[in-house]
Amino acid sequence: MDAEKYVNAIGREIKCTGKKKKEIKKQLLADIHMRMKQGEGLEEIISQMGTAREIADGFNENRSQKEQKCYVRNKVLKTVISILVLLVFLSLLTYWMIPKTYDIEKSRYFHREQVESAIKETIELLDAEDYTALQKNAVPQMKSLLNAETIEEVKRGISDDWGERKLFGSMYMVELVQKNRHFAVGEITVTYENASVTYRLTYDEDMKFAGIYMR
Repeated sequence: MDAEKYVNAIGREIKCTGKKKKEIKKQLLADIHMRMKQGEGLEEIISQMGTAREIADGFNENRSQKEQKCYVRNKVLKTVISILVLLVFLSLLTYWMIPKTYDIEKSRYFHREQVESAIKETIELLDAEDYTALQKNAVPQMKSLLNAETIEEVKRGISDDWGERKLFGSMYMVELVQKNRHFAVGEITVTYENASVTYRLTYDEDMKFAGIYMR
């Protein structure tokens, strides 16, 4: 252990204001360097002075009442500030993570006509069971879900026999922002011969197919 590490260890144990602690550390270091210049070895000096905790305890016991109050006040203040900073950080993190929706007409990333066309095309490909084309325009996380087995299982949960598609209903869409990522989300009810199915489809900023929900 060198002189600075020894003095820093003492400083960590002293309970006083930062200004006072700086003065104590400066004086201790000056005293040690003076003794070393006079020929004493550092180990001998440290042995005579005592451990960092012993020296700090001596300073702490001799603190004035004013110094004690200042230390307690500063410690409480630091704790409160730390808690406030943490709360602000958590609030910002929560806000950043929670999905937020905006009017797609005001989006800088999506155009209503483009999203509407993509939604209808995706539904047509699903009806045609063209999973190769669907996977080609999907984000990597979606590719494993776009297969006959998975989609047919979802379809059977709605109806065993949908029949032919008859009519596209009205379409609703929004821009969704989460974690600084932008998505277009559209919902439309499609009428088939034997079922009425509501699709909610999601696309990323590159208009890649990024999510599907059917009910």
